Amino acid sequence: MIFVTTDKIIGKEIESSLGAVRGSTVRARNIGRDVFAGLKNLVGGEISEYTKLLADAREQAIRRMLDDAQRLGADAVVNVRFTTSQVMQGAAEMLAYGTAVKLK
Repeated sequence: MIFVTTDKIIGKEIESSLGAVRGSTVRARNIGRDVFAGLKNLVGGEISEYTKLLADAREQAIRRMLDDAQRLGADAVVNVRFTTSQVMQGAAEMLAYGTAVKLK
């Protein structure tokens, strides 16, 4: 399924809008990652353990959003956006959302 951050898909025509779709996941840090992250925080640089954690969460949120769109019979999702929020200390939600559409 196509998904884009724009309101149009180049070379395609949108026939109808099916409504908002979303996918989310809540991820928590773990003690092993926190130890390495704490050490890296002392010397600076990218904290790759958290980068991977967020990348995995983003991919799962996208998959769930596309599954939601598929349930509506969509061909694509436009205006895809991402947001995060802390749900408790050490845990955050990753949310992907957009508009499901049918293409001509």
